[in-house]
Amino acid sequence: MTEPSDENISTLRRRSFLWATALAAAGPIVSEASLAWAARASFLGDVPPDAVLINANENPLGPSKAACAAIADVAPLGGRYDRFDVNDKLIKLFADQNGLKPENIAVYAGSSEPLHYTTLAFTSPTRSLVMADPSYESPAAAAKIAGAPVRRVPLTSDYAHDVKAMVAADPAAGLIYICNPNNPTGTVTPREDILWALANKPAGSILLVDEAYIHLSDEPTVLDQVAAGKDLIVMRTFSKVYGMAGIRCGFAIGRPDLLAKLQAYFQNMMPITALVAAKVSLEDPDLVPTRKKWIADTRIETIAWLKANGFKPIGVSHSNCFMIDTGRDGHGVISALRDQKVYIGRLWPVWPNAVRVTVGMPEEMAKFRVAFADVMSKPPMASGPAPRIGPRGMGGSTFLT
Repeated sequence: MTEPSDENISTLRRRSFLWATALAAAGPIVSEASLAWAARASFLGDVPPDAVLINANENPLGPSKAACAAIADVAPLGGRYDRFDVNDKLIKLFADQNGLKPENIAVYAGSSEPLHYTTLAFTSPTRSLVMADPSYESPAAAAKIAGAPVRRVPLTSDYAHDVKAMVAADPAAGLIYICNPNNPTGTVTPREDILWALANKPAGSILLVDEAYIHLSDEPTVLDQVAAGKDLIVMRTFSKVYGMAGIRCGFAIGRPDLLAKLQAYFQNMMPITALVAAKVSLEDPDLVPTRKKWIADTRIETIAWLKANGFKPIGVSHSNCFMIDTGRDGHGVISALRDQKVYIGRLWPVWPNAVRVTVGMPEEMAKFRVAFADVMSKPPMASGPAPRIGPRGMGGSTFLT
């Protein structure tokens, strides 16, 4: 047997070091699920079985009947990996539906992983993350792991992303993040604004557009800009309109050279249950429009009630969530609603009086209306503890506030 040379040993050690470094840098991934869990866990006691859970932007309808059937059919084959190449078939289907090439698409367990990895790949201590404030917190958590500065830019008076201010925020920006529709406000940023940001961003930076909620709005996608080869990565997930938050499937979509940079942070084998559920969901032409209308009708009814009763929803939501300016400490409102077994979303530090509410089933929203009116008719409740951000098992969690 030939002894390894000093050069080969050095190469192996270097690769092992890089592998370990990538593992360490990847860090805990902050997702909507972990944020919602952290917010619930910050209070003592278990969640009652009859509680109204409208706190995590979940779709209470769950997966479609076809998706559930596909999961049941493939479950007996769960002892093996993807022997039928469903991963590749899913990619081809999405590519064909959206004018893309298969090499433009990478499949992940939801969009939280690639969102985290994209931030790690394109930010650093000298390359900042630019994002709206308020917006989804996950990229900021990843930027902290990367040691990257975070430039937060207030939303416009219409609660859209202020793309001109974001582009001007840092000439050395590595990544500009736009969530459209935005989480937590549900408000949209016009496509022409996003295209302006793409055309005018700092040289060398990447635009990351999170389209987790795009199906719930009338705003057009920017996937055609990926097909055109622009400096852009788009995130998609099956967690929202498709109702697969607990099943985990999503896409990172971009030029192959950009997606390759995410590979340093790993891409695990997808569960076949998620792959088949995602594929049949894409094949159902009625699923998105039907659910979009159902969620919109419930959202519009609730917001109309809020306005009619003198409450102050923030902006115009086109998503499955909305925000309310309560005019008082938001943690106290959350605590008081929790005492009535109604669990709503968390706070964003820039708006300490505003709370986020997810659109649930009509009967859940009816219970929310009763509880919210009661809470707001009483003196403000003392604030509960601020939730710590982090999933189970993270150990020392980090306050993003």
